[in-house]
Amino acid sequence: MRHISNDDWDGITALEAEEYTADGLSEGRDALRSRAHASPATCFVLDHTGRVAGYLLALPYPKFEYPDLDRKEGIVPHSRNLHLHDLVVARRFRGRGLAKNLLRHFTATAGSKGYEEVSLVAVRGSDTFWAAHGYRAHREVEPPTSYGTGAVYMSRTVPGVRAGRTNPAGLPAPGVPPKDEVG
Repeated sequence: MRHISNDDWDGITALEAEEYTADGLSEGRDALRSRAHASPATCFVLDHTGRVAGYLLALPYPKFEYPDLDRKEGIVPHSRNLHLHDLVVARRFRGRGLAKNLLRHFTATAGSKGYEEVSLVAVRGSDTFWAAHGYRAHREVEPPTSYGTGAVYMSRTVPGVRAGRTNPAGLPAPGVPPKDEVG
């Protein structure tokens, strides 16, 4: 597992198209790259002998909001919420726990960067997978039809992060004393 490099985009785009085109959810290379460009430190690729075996894209997004699948990202606002936009493992590598390992690494990264919550939009019935990993459905938030029928907005707190203590850059939040000054 490592951060995404420029050489990974053919593999990422192919995996994304294979996974989502039939359901009308494929975004294409430019949109995917724009999401990774918004937060390279929270996007990862699973490398298997120099080939992309999976990937995860996440970017800061205000809670209860989500990327528009029909356009590239622009300026992403500051947020204590990290939106897990996409996680795909190649079909031939499924059933080996790679998605869980990638998710564990991602969650640890989110915590180390000071994010307080992680959100996502579960598509194609994947809400049961996400619920098993601590994500809670917010049925009052209705993703647009571009996410497919039955899409569910979900979130969870990041384990080990104390709310309001740091911003995503790891700096103390305004008005909050540094950790060594907290009694």
